[in-house]
Amino acid sequence: MIIRTATIHDLDQIAAVEGICFPPQEAAGRETFRERLQYYGNHFLLLLDGERLIAFVDGFVTDEPDLTDEMYERPEMHNEHGRWQMIFGVNTLPEFRGNGYASLLLREMIRRAGEEKRSGLVLTCKQVRIPFYARLGFRDEGLTDKSVHGGAAWNQMRLMFEERS
Repeated sequence: MIIRTATIHDLDQIAAVEGICFPPQEAAGRETFRERLQYYGNHFLLLLDGERLIAFVDGFVTDEPDLTDEMYERPEMHNEHGRWQMIFGVNTLPEFRGNGYASLLLREMIRRAGEEKRSGLVLTCKQVRIPFYARLGFRDEGLTDKSVHGGAAWNQMRLMFEERS
């Protein structure tokens, strides 16, 4: 297994994995990923088994403290010097789930954000996923009114480096 950042050459695999992992109303499309890769490909962490993409985590950096729906559609909002690493997607192909791959990628994203002197990381998730992210150090901030992405209810979670022991 190899972890590396994404390039535009990974576009087709990224879009395919997203389409498998999320329902159509929540999944980002190929062109959205093309734009995201152009603006912040260095904030896409890929896990590959040989040449096959099996999992990825992505999101841009911003000074905005809360994740909003606008961020999903406007990759130009990325600010490489921002305080917060947003997490837009955590994807693992179904046949590879339960092996710790998402945790591995998230720990690496957390490590990198710390090295980059970010204040922390922010994500949104459905209620059922809160315990998973809590095990990685994220704290539930409750239902957010800033994201109704895909018509779903999302809880915002935050990991702040100054709170970590």
